[in-house]
Amino acid sequence: MTATLAGEGQRLPPGRTAPVTNCQQELNFERGEWVTQAKCRSGDPDALFVRGAEQRKAAVICRHCPVVLECRADALDNRVEFGVWGGLTERQRRALLRKNPHITNWAEYLASGGELTGI
Repeated sequence: MTATLAGEGQRLPPGRTAPVTNCQQELNFERGEWVTQAKCRSGDPDALFVRGAEQRKAAVICRHCPVVLECRADALDNRVEFGVWGGLTERQRRALLRKNPHITNWAEYLASGGELTGI
């Protein structure tokens, strides 16, 4: 199921309300819908599970990925500890979560044009 979080004709999962925004970005709420479009899907998965400074190099693959926001939101919402997800290193995700405890739904926050502060 896809949920458009902004614009007219919004479709949202039951019980969800849309933030007030002019953003036209779409995020998929179900993992299966975006994972198949990930740019890293055809590469070596071990390349995204490296340590230290190598993570920044690994994150380069995410720059032109069509589902980078979905991946990033999924990793943040699920508190994924290891690997590069959505162009963010382990350290960057920890910093975002620590500095933004008020964000309870990263998918909605990013879809509404929310900025990544704290990294």
